[in-house]
Amino acid sequence: MFRTAAARLVPLAAAALVAATALPASAEVIDPAPIAPNQYFYGYVNGQTGHATIKMACFGPVHPGQTGHPLAGQSVEVRPLAISSSAASAGYTGGGGTTITVDLGDPSTVSRALALRYYGVKAEIPVTATLPCYGSGKVTFTPMPTSWTARAATVLVDYVGQP
Repeated sequence: MFRTAAARLVPLAAAALVAATALPASAEVIDPAPIAPNQYFYGYVNGQTGHATIKMACFGPVHPGQTGHPLAGQSVEVRPLAISSSAASAGYTGGGGTTITVDLGDPSTVSRALALRYYGVKAEIPVTATLPCYGSGKVTFTPMPTSWTARAATVLVDYVGQP
């Protein structure tokens, strides 16, 4: 009788193990998926969610307050989280969010904000943006349309002028 019960439990245990390993804490996106309401997400700057670097076209010595333009080939994107998160850098689309706007911290780009409508699709950081040549800042990913439950995601960045 024990062998019969064990024989039934082995396949169930194997299936449970496969299911548990198939669900990572952060969902990696293979195919673009539309952004929808009531989803948690992370913002990425140049592939980083934490402390990212934006390379600036500021050559030679720079002075305090100097601004410049980002080098080409840099990007932002959003990816969904498989589970809810209380992490300060994680965002939530809220009751109506279907688009994520990206604020690079440049007031001149507000009228032409980057708008992301799909997870896993990179958008180029515009080389026309005016950002600090060096120092720290943050990039904010804000769900739109907004709601009282929506929460923006943030990524801390370092602006680095090129030698």
